[in-house]
Amino acid sequence: MKIIRILQSFFIALALISSTTAWASGATVVYHIDDSANARMVLGNVTNHLIAAPDTKIHVVSNGKGIEFLLVDAQDSNGKPYAPAIQALAAKGVAFKVCRNSLNSRKLGDNAVIAEATIVPAAVAEIARLEIDEKAAYIKP
Repeated sequence: MKIIRILQSFFIALALISSTTAWASGATVVYHIDDSANARMVLGNVTNHLIAAPDTKIHVVSNGKGIEFLLVDAQDSNGKPYAPAIQALAAKGVAFKVCRNSLNSRKLGDNAVIAEATIVPAAVAEIARLEIDEKAAYIKP
């Protein structure tokens, strides 16, 4: 009887570990940023996320003031450029997306956006698509 309980506990623990590993491995996550004041923190969160779960497919979707860090020559409040961190994460498969509506509201063209970012018609529509079609987890730091 005691052996059966030990085996049951073992198999329950194994199932929990397997389901956690399966979710972390190959999961899709969308980080939503609507204020570039948080951009450096978001880039750090994404870096840490990939360290913990390197097989995660991450999309950083920006709109409103959140597009600013994805513009050509963008720098943080300390004058440090965002481009090197974005390039490093893009090389690891992170997809950066900029809302066309936000660009249009500022009268900015596609050439205002860094090469590592993709322009999507609407950030909210892209987030919804990722959540529905790709079962993405939504994170709003």
